[in-house]
Amino acid sequence: MSLTKIVRINPLNPEVRYLQEAVDILESGGLVIIPTETVYGIAADALNQKAVERLAEIKKRAKDKPFTIAIERREKIDELAREVPVAAYKLIDKFWPGPLTLILKGINQSTIGLRMPDNKIALQVIAGVGKPLVLPSANLSGSPAPENFEAAIRDLNGLVDLAIDSGALKFGIESTIVDLTAEIPQVIRLGAINDEEINKAIVRKNILFVCTGNTCRSVIAETLFKKMMRDNQRFDVEVFSAGVMTLSGIGASQSTKDILAREGINASGHVAREVTREMLQKSDLILVMERLHEEAVLKLAPEVKNRVFLLKEFARIDENNLDIVDPMGKSMDFYEKTFASIKEALERVSKLI
Repeated sequence: MSLTKIVRINPLNPEVRYLQEAVDILESGGLVIIPTETVYGIAADALNQKAVERLAEIKKRAKDKPFTIAIERREKIDELAREVPVAAYKLIDKFWPGPLTLILKGINQSTIGLRMPDNKIALQVIAGVGKPLVLPSANLSGSPAPENFEAAIRDLNGLVDLAIDSGALKFGIESTIVDLTAEIPQVIRLGAINDEEINKAIVRKNILFVCTGNTCRSVIAETLFKKMMRDNQRFDVEVFSAGVMTLSGIGASQSTKDILAREGINASGHVAREVTREMLQKSDLILVMERLHEEAVLKLAPEVKNRVFLLKEFARIDENNLDIVDPMGKSMDFYEKTFASIKEALERVSKLI
């Protein structure tokens, strides 16, 4: 039995030739020990059944026990998981890339474990292969997870094709695993992230306001609702806004700043941003100003359908027209009426959150 080839790589500036060698081996069905921020792991092409079977045999792991899948971009979730709950996206937004494994409903199987490691070498290898990798810890089943390279190679020298030594790891402890396949998320393994941090991220409410340019209506709604939440000491609510057709980086309109100043709110620091699918996925409640915004949101992320509402549905002013019309370019009197509609709706929303 020949010994495994071992290469030492600078974790901050990984040598390209070694990364490419790892990619080539994985693409050909081989096994490679790579670092993550938690522990060292054994990587294999998740779509290569022979490679996965070889990995299971080496680790002495039951064949019916699935491996965690490592990905390099959160967008890969859509290809691998289904019915992903908002709690998962909150955790992803907070902890990915990082030491968190999520158990989700799988596209091709009942459940799937997904993780995006916070390690430059791991991410570059995954990206280079262009496929998800199985990446269990580099140890025999029943043995402790390897917190350093010496522990990783001890029982695996000669059993894998390449081993990358990048020195000490950030955590040296396994990832936390959260099962999100049931209605109530459950921490099934404590690791680098404690359960208090997990629960805090899940229970936090994310409220997103959407208009066209993110310079008028959604700015009024965001800043005013933030004030309401502070006044009510609701520190478990995060409020943000975006536009469906904005020029990112521009500020709030002058009339918006003037009318908010009357409420003691300084909106001079607001910077417009365009709504993204990631924003929508992590939001518990998405409040839009017009039906056209609702259509744009659902085109971008159809899965949030049950979380999108017209803001004016919560107001009593002019109930026959549920659109809050864009005040841009109109009189201050029009702005004041717009403000009144938004404020009344928000007062009702604040009692429901």
